[in-house]
Amino acid sequence: MFVIYNFFLSLVIFISPLIVLIRIFLGKEDQNRFKEKYGFLAKNNNDNEIVWMHGASVGEILSIIPIIKKFEEDKKIKRVLITSSTTSSSEILSKFRFKKTIHQFYPFDLNFLTKRFINHWRPKLAIFVDSEIWPNMFNNLHKNNIPLILLNARITKKSFNRWKFFPNFSKKIFQKITLALPQNMETKKYLKLLGTKNIKLIGNLKFFGVVQKDSTKNLIIKKKFSKRIIFCAASTHRTEEVFIGKVHKELKSQIKNLITIIIPRHINRKKEILDELQNIGLNSQFHTAQKKLSKDTDIYIVDTYGDSSKFYSLSKLTFLGGSLIPHGGQNPLESAREGNYILHGPHVENFKEVYEMLKKLKIATRINSIRNMKLVVRQKINFLQRNTVNKKLKYLGDRILNKNLYEIKKFI
Repeated sequence: MFVIYNFFLSLVIFISPLIVLIRIFLGKEDQNRFKEKYGFLAKNNNDNEIVWMHGASVGEILSIIPIIKKFEEDKKIKRVLITSSTTSSSEILSKFRFKKTIHQFYPFDLNFLTKRFINHWRPKLAIFVDSEIWPNMFNNLHKNNIPLILLNARITKKSFNRWKFFPNFSKKIFQKITLALPQNMETKKYLKLLGTKNIKLIGNLKFFGVVQKDSTKNLIIKKKFSKRIIFCAASTHRTEEVFIGKVHKELKSQIKNLITIIIPRHINRKKEILDELQNIGLNSQFHTAQKKLSKDTDIYIVDTYGDSSKFYSLSKLTFLGGSLIPHGGQNPLESAREGNYILHGPHVENFKEVYEMLKKLKIATRINSIRNMKLVVRQKINFLQRNTVNKKLKYLGDRILNKNLYEIKKFI
């Protein structure tokens, strides 16, 4: 099965330069660094054994920031390598200005590329985050006796059914995992069925988070919106911005000084979003425009990465995107930790247990229509009290973080 896997992967790699060129044109690929994915790696100037962590994109990288911070403080750890697959995740990481931590783009999972990557960086420990399962890399880590941890592991029913279709191949891959730390019971069950031996259920690492303190830039933003009533829509996907725009249009005559802040999941769509909102008669402004907020601005589009918490700290009510469409929803915890009441659509399979917990805490509501959302926003926006659940979430998150660190450090 590995032969077949590598054959089809080789075909994909053969046509990948064209795909990469298109992605560079769309702003989804770094034109100066895409070669890292083909094995052109940065020079390794460090003789110390590296702790390597890999997360696919923004959500995964943000979830391990608390771990990276702890590694930065640990004198036993001399170097941390972070890999990811998207430019947005590398941009997020660069904002933290870590001293011991470097970033590389994850290589394509061809056998010779993964061997080259391992031989070049010589990691002491490999930590893969969430649902990142790569057959050749796992196999070569095992051959080199490098412990492999699947951190905050997530296997959905859909992905489990795909792996189950190739039982022998799947077993060979999942048996290579030294330790799996699943984020929920469903994943624990699927990992066991797929052949992983050492599994410890600790909890979802994404519960951890620190409420951002006011910085000079935050205070400037706070002053900018001081006279407006804010409704926030975060991690929105295609069609959801228009939905939110229509809600705003119906509410703005009923709620004086209302402004809706939209934080799209992919900022390369910002011109498309602007055009769609203009087509329904709404005035919009980009965050990067850095100009004074006009009285007739309806929608404020945050076209930067890593600034979500600044706007959550201004709002009391946030809609989380990827949930009105069959995408599975986005992580609502960052917004909830900032004291926001959460609105979401019917599709939240990716964070089912998280949304169930928020519902039990009575800080989340499911919406399914413009009329429904309009009623909830109108009812909630003027009467919500911020910071009602921050302490509960932080206490839970701290416990989960410390337990994860305890298990990881057994291998360092």
